[in-house]
Amino acid sequence: MRYYTLNIRGNYSGQSGLFRRPHGAFPGLEPRYLQCTCCWTSRIPVAGFETLNANLHPTTLCKDDHISLDTCYTSDQREVILRTLNDGTEAELAGVKLLRGRKSVNIVEYRTKHGPFKNLESVVNVPLLKHKSALVVFNSILNPLKKEKKVKVHLVKYIKPEVDRAWLEEASSIVSIICGTNKVAWAHVDRGMMVLDWQQLDCPNFLKGTYIASSYLNDISNVVSQLPPADFYVVEKPSISLQNTTLFPVMAHMRSVEAMLFALLEPKIYQTDSNTPPRVLNMMRLAVGRHFGLMVGESRTSGAQVVRQMMTESVTQKMPRLNFPQELLVKYRNAFQMGRGQEELCSALLQAVAFYELLNESSS
Repeated sequence: MRYYTLNIRGNYSGQSGLFRRPHGAFPGLEPRYLQCTCCWTSRIPVAGFETLNANLHPTTLCKDDHISLDTCYTSDQREVILRTLNDGTEAELAGVKLLRGRKSVNIVEYRTKHGPFKNLESVVNVPLLKHKSALVVFNSILNPLKKEKKVKVHLVKYIKPEVDRAWLEEASSIVSIICGTNKVAWAHVDRGMMVLDWQQLDCPNFLKGTYIASSYLNDISNVVSQLPPADFYVVEKPSISLQNTTLFPVMAHMRSVEAMLFALLEPKIYQTDSNTPPRVLNMMRLAVGRHFGLMVGESRTSGAQVVRQMMTESVTQKMPRLNFPQELLVKYRNAFQMGRGQEELCSALLQAVAFYELLNESSS
């Protein structure tokens, strides 16, 4: 069996840091290869962020925000979109991508109060419909997805505690949280598949000493204080084998962090008011791995390559799977070298994407 190792060569040998550059300059990517450990001669190019770097310019991601929506479509296309929005019933509008739930109700209420939409630009005045989500809606009207018979995946099967699907569908944004052995990462993503926040925080007291409660509480409270507001906080439920006794310390650590997050984020009112949805949810790690095809047997592999692909598509495709603010692309484009040290960040993002995509699949 052959194994391949990463070989990075450039003009940085002997310098501190892999991508050291003068202050104020963006780091550049050097040629990278996989090298065969058997013969040490076969060199295979590794796909990186070349496409992303070529397309990452100051105006790449935000230029569409300054262009009228009406100029993005032909007159015939505009007529089809407006006819659907002006004449469609609430049930018919709910069948359009992103319009299921409150958005279809808002469209009907808005046109009842203000009259029919006269142009596409006026649609962004509808609550919960902004520029990027409106583009997704318009393109979905023009190119409706063909319904295929397939086994439906029920998101609620992978979410604990049990929660009414209507509450999930009405959520405008979620914060996906991943607990590592020495850090906590989170991704704040809205229903329009826009990444609003994405970062991680080191927790120096994790897995030190005898799990001193006060030390753990300090680290986790620091994380909670920096989490953005959202409708739901989705904490990963890790899959750790109970048969492997060497993992007991890690399992105890994960359960401690998980319990503290629930305690600090969940409002007390949930325990007494049955009409109020839980604020904190668990999502099964294996379910996310299967959704992205990251499973090898019962083990989950790195999701770094999937995240890199999403980042590249965000600047190369008109309708990417996920939208990133430019500052996050610049911040993280060189941070994912074979996923080392960034697994929590990747997992937080993938969990948020899987949450919405599984919800859409099970609702269609």
